Amino acid sequence: MDKTDHAIVRHLMADGRLPNNELADRVGLSPSPCLRRVRALEADGVITGYHASVDPAALGRGLGVLLHVEMADQRSEVIEAFENTALGLDDVVSCRRMFGAPDYLMQIAVPDMVAYEQLYMTELTRMPGVARTNSQFAMKTVKTTPGHHW
Repeated sequence: MDKTDHAIVRHLMADGRLPNNELADRVGLSPSPCLRRVRALEADGVITGYHASVDPAALGRGLGVLLHVEMADQRSEVIEAFENTALGLDDVVSCRRMFGAPDYLMQIAVPDMVAYEQLYMTELTRMPGVARTNSQFAMKTVKTTPGHHW
């Protein structure tokens, strides 16, 4: 990736709906070469998609929870079963396998504390291989950067 590709990515991260002609102007290209570069960045997996940024509360998911999960069993079949279960839970926004403790870090979005308790008791603690969990609730979001997955 060269300087122009980085500029394209930076502008699209800030505004994924930016029209190609305006993007081309901002990065100093004509529209056709700009579009070719965008398509190449998509084909190479640099640009993985375009998404709307939404307010979770407006979607009825106003409570965000970070759940630390420690596994009791590290066998590959247990890990695979845990991850497959996580994939099937709509309230799990992301699930990351970590190096070190915890074994997994999950982001969960639910309507409220009652919904989280129900999810926690009926699904999360019953996932394959779970030994311990620790729930954390953010007081305030200080910063999020559009387009970043971490």
